[in-house]
Amino acid sequence: MSLYTRFTAHLDAVLDALEADGVLPAGLNRKPVTVEPPRDPSHGDLATNAAMVLAKPAGTNPRALAEAIVTKLQALDEVESATIAGPGFINLTLTDPTWRAELAAIHADADDYGRSDVGEGVTVNVEYVSANPTGPMHMGHCRGAVVGDALATLLEYAGHKVIREYYINDAGGQVDVLARSAHLRYREALGETIAIPEGLYPGDYLVPVGQALAAEYGDRFVGAPEADWLGAFRTFAVAKMMDMIRSDLALLGIHHDIFSSEAELQAAGKPDEAEAWLRAHDLVYDGVLEAPKGELPDDWEPVELPLFRSTQFGDDQDRPIKKSNGSWTYFGADMAYHYQKAQSADQLIDIWGADHAGTVKRIQAAVAALTEGKARFDVKLIQMVRLLRDGEPVKMSKRAGNFVTLADVVQEVGKDVVRFTMLTRKADAQMDFDFAKVVEASKDNPVFYVQYAHARISSLGRRAEEAGIVLPAPDLSLLGTAELAIVKLAAQFPRVVEGAAMQREPHRVAFYLNDLASAFHGWWNMGNDDPRARVILADDPALTATRLFLAQGIGQIIRNGLALMGVAALTEMQ
Repeated sequence: MSLYTRFTAHLDAVLDALEADGVLPAGLNRKPVTVEPPRDPSHGDLATNAAMVLAKPAGTNPRALAEAIVTKLQALDEVESATIAGPGFINLTLTDPTWRAELAAIHADADDYGRSDVGEGVTVNVEYVSANPTGPMHMGHCRGAVVGDALATLLEYAGHKVIREYYINDAGGQVDVLARSAHLRYREALGETIAIPEGLYPGDYLVPVGQALAAEYGDRFVGAPEADWLGAFRTFAVAKMMDMIRSDLALLGIHHDIFSSEAELQAAGKPDEAEAWLRAHDLVYDGVLEAPKGELPDDWEPVELPLFRSTQFGDDQDRPIKKSNGSWTYFGADMAYHYQKAQSADQLIDIWGADHAGTVKRIQAAVAALTEGKARFDVKLIQMVRLLRDGEPVKMSKRAGNFVTLADVVQEVGKDVVRFTMLTRKADAQMDFDFAKVVEASKDNPVFYVQYAHARISSLGRRAEEAGIVLPAPDLSLLGTAELAIVKLAAQFPRVVEGAAMQREPHRVAFYLNDLASAFHGWWNMGNDDPRARVILADDPALTATRLFLAQGIGQIIRNGLALMGVAALTEMQ
């Protein structure tokens, strides 16, 4: 149990006692009550709004309620003082032994410090990447891939059961274009000189696919009608593209539990099942869409279509689930896919590119209808990444044809740099990825700054050993104010994990690690001005052992946070 969780339990016990004393009525909603660090550290170590949020429903004065709460909190052994600020906020200052015990808990819990059961075993399906299987991964896919993967890891650490899923869009027109492009490369592999016309995929990545097709079929389909080879080439090319995509994702340490095929979904009749369910609940009807506003297109005509009543669930118009030719709309197929996902998960999270923002409302409406409002459903929109080299846009990749591949970037700067950088901004904020800056050895580069902190900590044990210092057991009573301030920041890690998981925001972990690294570097640098402030003191083994114990505790937090981000904790910098 983390310190913040423990004090939330202490506060609950106090509120229970006040109910028993008749100061508070029973049954008040305590969900708005928080225990968190005060904005100004000079106000104390913890703050609670309990009196502020409970006074009105309790029919009492916030200040008077705060006084009753403070009286009981002051009786706790861990509390040095409890004071009331303003109209009823309560600030707590904890005893130094409480913080020393928390440092010991960091060491004792090790890799599990920060792990939580707040997720209560709820199953969450996180669908991320889901790039069209038409080519290698590019940096637009990369950001969503990292955010989705880090979020999945974070949710697991916070006590959820997680399903990592990739949706293969292999039923649309883009895979026919892929098959036709592969057919040209197939003919090329058999000796024909070909030109890639506009509208097909020009990338060199299809050259080995064409060679593999030539090895598989010989010249059987060189002059054959498209109908004879399109299906087989489509299946073959999609399989090869998914092999490439899995390989690209593996470069980032990303592996999915499930790969769901849109083509298989439709072949299994899942959209029909979803439509039948919706019709049985009067949520699909046959109707005619309103005419487009403004001047009508020449080919527009009123056609009766099956329409989903998405306006009942917050959308701005009802949506067709089939086209006039009877095939499924993209929305109709996507609706069925979410219906399928909801059969095995309590909550759904989709990681989408920002260009899909216009479809969010309709899918939210579909999920709300198909799960009868029981499944929490979040869509995280990911902004594109602009690649720069010394401030100038990066040229396109010859292999990909029209974009820079993920593999190219990982090969140049490394997996850890890519993953950490993708989490240094909120997912819905624009991002620049400058090749020079992300590998810069400076405090302005959070990737370097955090990993350098861990490397510095790792070096301390080696330096103590090289100095021949015989280390006694650490005496935590030797920790001073500066050291305890870092412990207080380290103790926030479990709270950061829970908040990031609940809000679905893995970037919070990166922000926190940067703050923790900054605090550690500041403490380390005190030794530059005052030699007695250094960690390694050859003439004081007791203080050395204690400060080393503190540093190693901070290193443990950094390792735990980096693990959530899928980033290695370096023990030395090259």
